[in-house]
Amino acid sequence: MVQISMIVLLVIAFVLGLLVLLPRNIAKAVGWHLQRRTRTRRGLILARVDAEQQAYPLVKERASPKSDDEGWEKVERYAGRGNDLQRDEDWQGIIGFFHPFCNAGGGGERVLWAAIRAIQKRWPKVVCVVYTGDHEATKANILERVKNRFDIHLHPPTIVFLYLQTRRYVLASMYPHFTLLGQSLGSLILAYDAFSLLVPDIFIDTMGYAFTLAFSKFCFPDMQTGAYVHYPTISTDMLGSLDVETGKGVNAGAGKGWKGFAKRKYWHVFAKIYSLVGGNVDVVMTNSSWTQAHIRSLWDHQRRKRHRLSDVQVVFPPVAVEELERAIDISEESEAKREKILLYIAQFRPEKNHGLILRAFAEFFHSPANQSSEAFKDTKLVLIGSVRDGDDSTRVYELRLLAHELKIRDNVEFITDAPWPEILNWLRKSWIGVNSMWNEHFGIGVVEYQAAGLISIVNDSGGPKEDIVVDFDGGPTGYHASSSSEYAAAFTEALSLSSEERIAIRRRSRLSAKRFTEEAFANRWIAQMERLINPLKT
Repeated sequence: MVQISMIVLLVIAFVLGLLVLLPRNIAKAVGWHLQRRTRTRRGLILARVDAEQQAYPLVKERASPKSDDEGWEKVERYAGRGNDLQRDEDWQGIIGFFHPFCNAGGGGERVLWAAIRAIQKRWPKVVCVVYTGDHEATKANILERVKNRFDIHLHPPTIVFLYLQTRRYVLASMYPHFTLLGQSLGSLILAYDAFSLLVPDIFIDTMGYAFTLAFSKFCFPDMQTGAYVHYPTISTDMLGSLDVETGKGVNAGAGKGWKGFAKRKYWHVFAKIYSLVGGNVDVVMTNSSWTQAHIRSLWDHQRRKRHRLSDVQVVFPPVAVEELERAIDISEESEAKREKILLYIAQFRPEKNHGLILRAFAEFFHSPANQSSEAFKDTKLVLIGSVRDGDDSTRVYELRLLAHELKIRDNVEFITDAPWPEILNWLRKSWIGVNSMWNEHFGIGVVEYQAAGLISIVNDSGGPKEDIVVDFDGGPTGYHASSSSEYAAAFTEALSLSSEERIAIRRRSRLSAKRFTEEAFANRWIAQMERLINPLKT
C-alpha cells in the first residue's frame, strides 16, 4: 500500500510539474477542450432542471402535500427576512460546489446546504451543482438526510449532483507519507474529474481543497472562484506545534531529531505552495476570526499581487440556535431540573483531546476539598460523539481504560452515535458544556452549548476563545482553560455559582449565540456571493 501511494504521489507531482511549465495559452486550450466536451451535458442538465421545475408542483402534491408545503413555506418565511435576501430573477447561471463528501452530515455540510438554500431564495433560477463522491446516495437520499439532519428544506429541481469517480485520491489513507501534499495534489485529479463532467460559471470550494481553485483559474481565467475555509491546510500554529518544549496538538514535539527537522522543512515548503494557490481565489470566506487571521497571513500577499481586491471575510457557520431556544427553557424552574453534568459533545478524534478532559475531571473529582463536599459528589462527565471507523472505536475503548485507571469510571459515561433527540435531552439537563481541542477553528458545539444555556468551559485558543466564549452584555459567558488544573478549577467555580449567577450566565450565553443563527449566515453569505455574480451580469 505504501509503495502504491508513493507511486501515485510521484505521478501526480510529475503531472503538476508539467502543468506549471506549460504556457498559459496551452492551459486555456485545456479549459476550452473541457468546456467544449461538457457543452452537451450542460444543455441536458438545464433542460432537465426546466422539466423538473414544471413537474415539481404535481410531484410535491402526490408525495406529501401538507408536509412539503409547510417545509417550503418555512424556507420562504426564512428567506423573506431582511432586504439582503430579496429574490433576483435576472441571473440564471450554474454555480458548482466542490464538496466530495457532501453526505457526511457534519458542520461543514450544514454550511454547504445552508449556502445553497440562501442562493435558491436570492437567485431562484440559479442551478446549484454539487460535485460529490457519495455514489451510494441518490439525490432523494441526500436531500432527505439534509432535511432530517439539519432541518434544511431545499428546492430539489434546481439542485444537481454530479458524481466523481476519483475521490479516493484525497483520502489520507492513500498517503502514509507526505499526507498534506498528497491529498492536495490528489485534489487536482478530482478537479479535472469535476470539470470533465461540467464546467460551471462559478466554482466554489467548501471543503478546503484550495488547489482545485488554482487549477480552475489556470484553465478558466475568467471563471469566478470562491472558497469557504473551515481550517487552513497549514498554519503558523501547526509549524509551531512541532517545538519540543512548547508544541501543542497532535503533532506536539514532533520536530525532534533529523526526522523532525525534515518535517519542519517539508511543512515550510508546503506553506509556500499553499500561499501561491490561495492567491488565485476571487472571494475568500472563513468560519472564524482565528481562521481569517491565518488565511490572511498565508494568502494576502499573493492575492494582492494578483489584484484580488476583496478582503478575507468571516462568515460564521449556521447553527440551529432558534431550535435550541424553542426546545430548552432558561428559568428558575428549569434551573432546578438541571443536573451536575459536564457534557462534552465532539467526534472521537485524536485532536478533540478527550484525554485532557478525563484527567481534568479526575483532578476535580479527587480533590480533597471537593471530596469532602456533598455538592460535588454526584457530578458526572458525559462524553457524546460519533464513531467514524475502527480507529475511533479503538480510541473510545482506550478512553474507557483511562477512566478506569483514573478511578472515575463510575462517574463517566460514553455515548456513541447518539441521535439528535437524545443529544437535545442531554443539553437540556446538563450544567456545563466542555471543549478541549487546541486551536479549534470555530466550534459549532460550543455555540450549541450557549444556545442551550450551558456554562461553557473551553480551550484557551482558536475560535471558541476569540469568537464564541467572549464577554457579552457586560458579563462573561463562560471560562477558558488550557491545562488539566485550569479545567478542574473552572469546573469547581462553575458548579459553585449561585442560582442567580448561573441563570445570568446562561441568559447572556443564549443572547451571545444569536450572532450565529442561520439568518445571520445567509445574509453574510449572500453579500459575498454578490461579489461573484455581479461581474457576470455586466
